Amino acid sequence: MKKIDIACIIDDDPIFVFGAKRMMELADFCNGFMVFQDGRKALDGLSAIVASGNNLPELILLDLNMPVMDGWQFLDEFTKIKTDKKITLYIVSSSIDSEDFNKAETYKVVSNYIVKPITMDALKGILEDF
Repeated sequence: MKKIDIACIIDDDPIFVFGAKRMMELADFCNGFMVFQDGRKALDGLSAIVASGNNLPELILLDLNMPVMDGWQFLDEFTKIKTDKKITLYIVSSSIDSEDFNKAETYKVVSNYIVKPITMDALKGILEDF
């Protein structure tokens, strides 16, 4: 099975970030991580990476409910960034609101919606999609 080079986690919950990184390590999921605590930091960081020509992540796991800039605001701005690299984006949220599921489907860049906590089966499913 293919291994992801760089996975990006955008989430303000340090416990979720720790757990997700640990599960990815156990699953031999990726070679490296990039973590941002909110959408603004992620947008600024990823925009700088695009501008510098450095290696963008292949995968983004995006939380919806964050301070400063939430996941929806991040998506609205992220879709404006021009890059040749295909970036797979999954929403990973504790929200089970059907409105969030439906809204996520309106974004072409969103591959799927995963309800927290992320599981080993979910990680295997992501790898299979690659």
